Amino acid sequence: MRVTLPARWAGVGGGRAKPCGGSHETCAALACAGGLCRHRDLSDRQFFSATPRLGLDLRGGTQLVFETKDSPTVKADAAATDRAISVLRQRADALGVVDPTLVRSGEKRIIVELPGVLDPRQAAEVIGRTAQLTFHAVLGTAEEGDKSAVRDESGAPLKIGPAVITGDGVTDAAERSDPQRGPGWWVSIDFRDGAAWAKLTGEAACHPYGDPKRRVAIVLDKEVISSPSVDPSVACRVGIPGGSTDITGSFTHEEARDLAVLIKGGALPVPLDLVEQRTVGPTLGEAAIKASAEAAVTGLLLTAVFIVAVYRLSGLLSTIALLCYGLISYAALVAMGATFTLPGLAGFVLAIGMAIDANVLVFERAREEYQQAQKRGLRAALVRGFRNAWSAIADSNITTLIAAGLLFWLASGPVKGFGVTLGVGVIASLVSAMVITRVLTEAVMNRAGPRVSGLGSPGAVRTWLNRRNPELMRGRKLWLAMAGVLAAAAVAGLAVRGLNFGVEFTGGRLVEFGTSRPVSAEAAGQAVARAGFPSAVVQTGDDGVTVRAARLGLEETARIEQELRAEAGEVTKRREEFIGPSLGEELRRNALIALGVAVAMQLAYLAFRFRWTFGAAAVTALVVDVVLVSGMFAWLGKPIDGVFLAAMLTIVGYSVNDKVVVFDRVRELWAIRRKEPFASSVNGAILQTLPRTVNTGLGALFILVALMAFGGDSLRDFAIALVTGIVVGTLSSGFVAGPVAILLARFDRKPPPAPPAPKVKRERRGTGAVV
Repeated sequence: MRVTLPARWAGVGGGRAKPCGGSHETCAALACAGGLCRHRDLSDRQFFSATPRLGLDLRGGTQLVFETKDSPTVKADAAATDRAISVLRQRADALGVVDPTLVRSGEKRIIVELPGVLDPRQAAEVIGRTAQLTFHAVLGTAEEGDKSAVRDESGAPLKIGPAVITGDGVTDAAERSDPQRGPGWWVSIDFRDGAAWAKLTGEAACHPYGDPKRRVAIVLDKEVISSPSVDPSVACRVGIPGGSTDITGSFTHEEARDLAVLIKGGALPVPLDLVEQRTVGPTLGEAAIKASAEAAVTGLLLTAVFIVAVYRLSGLLSTIALLCYGLISYAALVAMGATFTLPGLAGFVLAIGMAIDANVLVFERAREEYQQAQKRGLRAALVRGFRNAWSAIADSNITTLIAAGLLFWLASGPVKGFGVTLGVGVIASLVSAMVITRVLTEAVMNRAGPRVSGLGSPGAVRTWLNRRNPELMRGRKLWLAMAGVLAAAAVAGLAVRGLNFGVEFTGGRLVEFGTSRPVSAEAAGQAVARAGFPSAVVQTGDDGVTVRAARLGLEETARIEQELRAEAGEVTKRREEFIGPSLGEELRRNALIALGVAVAMQLAYLAFRFRWTFGAAAVTALVVDVVLVSGMFAWLGKPIDGVFLAAMLTIVGYSVNDKVVVFDRVRELWAIRRKEPFASSVNGAILQTLPRTVNTGLGALFILVALMAFGGDSLRDFAIALVTGIVVGTLSSGFVAGPVAILLARFDRKPPPAPPAPKVKRERRGTGAVV
């Protein structure tokens, strides 16, 4: 049976929803369900000409994060969220957005990225409207001025009854044509509940043909997209059986296709709540890219100069390997289709400094081996350096990967990019150090003399330590007391000043305006108060004003911008962030979970890898590191946001990394010095690993100083946190973790590790020949 259109369907509101377009040829009307259609197919692009995918904080635009909610008829699950993505994609296309990105996060979250869209009001209104597709009985023609009336395709007002069928009741809709039925196209619809459709059309069929009451209204976003009349052949109270129907009329192929798309996926199956919104102006994104590039180049040059100055030829070869590491990391991220965000670039730059760690471990160990057995030669010392340093390298990289994984799974927004780049950087650094550096150094080491190689001398730091041989662990109670005093000062800052949680953890809206002339904090606060927000947090700089408030909407933001113009001249919106209260609470919870899980996993790994006393000592020092960095941010009033979380988890990884190296050497020396006090092994391990610690820390500090010099406010805070964490983490390895391990050793019933068994040279029996 069929339903006949009284007139040719003319679209919705003067504009027709279009199918998914762009360069992705396989993308048809609803083929993008699930957010997998990104118009970037690895099979159709040249690998070497591939361009990186920039996040909105680098190229400018708006990111919206919606959360699906249950409706009276539909449960908000993964399938409903995927159907909602199809609708949102059509609306993004209607905005004229080039290459929009829509992906599902979890079961109920949808992330929408709209490059170039800088008006969040327009984006939220068009993308996030929560109307439902519904089928209604037409009660007749409405009078002009009736606010409850809807207008049909020709603009005539109709009075409709309550919704009988929702969009979830449609299982399929498609355009059809059949030469045997004659020319033209029609739309075929399949319903989930055939009885409801039969009842709706049966009641409409009781009215004479031509009567508006014989029509069925299909409504989307409070607009009638089609109001066909029930065919004369349909009997009263019988309706159209079978759960299927055809809508016929004077359709072209495009009109039939568009109507089918709207009916099948044109409405949101479930309501949406906007839980997060970020808008970044293109000029801010360009400045961030430039700053990150300058920081990367400067940091790489400083690190290269430092490593060559310390390790000479070996340092030069490791610098070549470091360049290869950069290419490997970049190629891997582009091939993965990873999105480069501002924190992600910071992670990429930071990983350059961390990549040198494995090389430093190997070279320092090779120096020790050469000093102990110079007759074997440089190449033999280098081979033993690679072999003996592998344990510490593997342990330290695993702990860093734990931190990167936690960032990826528990962080939100651009900070996820930091976790990805950090994880890829760790893996690439292993390839760089253990494969590329090894091949290069072993190939030339026999041809270079001890002085030129950089491995023939113990180095300035080790020479000084060997000459002085300080007994650091004699004053272990003093070191613990000093650490306790610093921790108490940090806790006092947390108690007195409190943490300045950013909008990510508190919810609300943060807007950064650029101004043509400086404005005082008092004048800016008065302007914001005139706009209706006297309690908003207002911060001013040389060329900008930042406003943060809990209940700051898009309309209120426009009012604030208008008021600021009277005080600061031309005003442009550089950046805007909105976090819903539910998401803010979730992010706070995830941040605590991330830190807690990070500490627990480090403890579990260290306890498994070494012994529980080492793990407890490392975690105690780790807690001191976290408290000191948090306390410093409390005293300085620095914001606690997602970037701070990324910095904190990086500090956790770096700190445990350093302690793994120390305890790995403690275990080795303890096995040799079984008859000496345990404190002697700890003291010796700290002194022997100190050159590596100093050189690794300086390599990372060069990168961080470059970030502080060239980065913006957020990256500068990120760098400050990491510089503090590296300094504190380095000191806590020797002056907190070491003394605590000595104190806990009395409770350890496990015997010292057995000394390494000497290698026995097997005598060959026979000639080895076979017949």
